[in-house]
Amino acid sequence: MSHPFLHLRTVIRHRHKVLLHCIRAGIGWQGLFHDLSKFSPTEFIPGAKFFQGNRSPNEQEREIYGFSAAWMHHKGRNKHHFEYWNDLNLQTHRYEPVKMPIRYVKEMFCDRVAASKIYRGSEYTDAHPYQYFSRGNARQKMHPDTADLLEEWLRMLAEQGEAATFAHIKSLDNRSDYGGEQ
Repeated sequence: MSHPFLHLRTVIRHRHKVLLHCIRAGIGWQGLFHDLSKFSPTEFIPGAKFFQGNRSPNEQEREIYGFSAAWMHHKGRNKHHFEYWNDLNLQTHRYEPVKMPIRYVKEMFCDRVAASKIYRGSEYTDAHPYQYFSRGNARQKMHPDTADLLEEWLRMLAEQGEAATFAHIKSLDNRSDYGGEQ
């Protein structure tokens, strides 16, 4: 059964939280444009069709079809997803993770925290985004420097809370390098 209004409400609530987090992280302009592709028919229609309210609709689409067309569309258009940052390594002739620019790592952090808040609701704690990251296999698919930075911020959130973490993230220059050579 399709749930277009519930899906729309969830997308809007999520974008609003991401925007607020992006402002706190010093990338407010980016937050205004966060996840606009979710309103495209390629993403919105499956999102409404597979809406459940407690997890991404892409997960159910993937369970049914073996892949998510909506996710394939989304990750290819949104630079705050580490999956966007894969390219052909000319030495190995394999697609490998590329180190993400820090401004997109900031947006990825904001996105993950907002998603945890939306899907966990009143059960959310500042430890949830770190726990979700630790349970998953995203680290193995990211550039090591990107994974280290994201994990550092998620751990900081769990241990020191939002105020300290967002202040730290905001203090970092959006043009800076991190974690060694690029």
